[in-house]
Amino acid sequence: MRKRMVFLLLLFLLAACSPGVKPAATVNLSDLSPLPTPALEQTPLRVAVASVISPQGTVESYSLLLDYLSQKLERPVELVQRRTYLEVNDLIEQGGVDLAFVCTSAYIVGHEDFGMELLAAPQVNGETVYHAYLIVPANSPARDIADLRGKVFAFTDPISFTGRAYPTSLVEQLGTTPEAFFSRTFFTYSHDEAIYAVANGLADGASVDSLVYQYALGRDPALAKKVKVIHQSPPFGIPPVVVNPALRPQVKAELQSLLLDMAQDAEAQAALRAIGVERFVLISDEAYASVRSIMQGVSLPAQP
Repeated sequence: MRKRMVFLLLLFLLAACSPGVKPAATVNLSDLSPLPTPALEQTPLRVAVASVISPQGTVESYSLLLDYLSQKLERPVELVQRRTYLEVNDLIEQGGVDLAFVCTSAYIVGHEDFGMELLAAPQVNGETVYHAYLIVPANSPARDIADLRGKVFAFTDPISFTGRAYPTSLVEQLGTTPEAFFSRTFFTYSHDEAIYAVANGLADGASVDSLVYQYALGRDPALAKKVKVIHQSPPFGIPPVVVNPALRPQVKAELQSLLLDMAQDAEAQAALRAIGVERFVLISDEAYASVRSIMQGVSLPAQP
């Protein structure tokens, strides 16, 4: 029996020392260090800015605001741009963006088409209104819209209120249409480009957003010697900040609160100044009643 025990022990030792057998790993049960947490990719907040100003101007103006939102929300923020107002509306309707800065007319169209919702509105000079400015070259003899008969006119966007609907209403009050009244019209797809079209002699006139006009002259004071305003419209509800109605209520509330609180945040002041805004405030659909009334009364074909 003893010889058999020795023989079995030798077999065990030979098996344990065999190069084909690896010793079992040991586990230290007293080591309670947490396992590494895998990095989670954050979904970016997608923000659209309608082409009220040129794409380059939009990036320059809104970059600080987007950085601020990213910092406060602790998530990436992406700027999404499209050429026309309707393309931005499509993004909002389809959930392609979470937040959008749009034109008044784009809000009215989107509100009617799919229930686009107001989130907030910028306040400038203590007000939430803006105007349409009818502008001409500084050396032009034109004094009102009637003097632009037979001239070249620059529209901004096919559904722009100040850039197309309002000047169309002025022409229709003369008993005609833009197609018959002007010798030629064309789209610039932004208000600052319309201003430069007039300043550089490419157009004899244009109607532009008063806020963009003041902003453009602030960035390029030389424009003041190249263009002049010959007509100012009544005040209209200012271009708002909007969301898709299907956006989750908690996300909407968070974004709204963040915008409304910017005026009290010292870190937000540079971002507000960059877009020419004092603060963001609440606004109701009633503020856009006069814009809606004018838009319903004019004909805006897809092409001039």
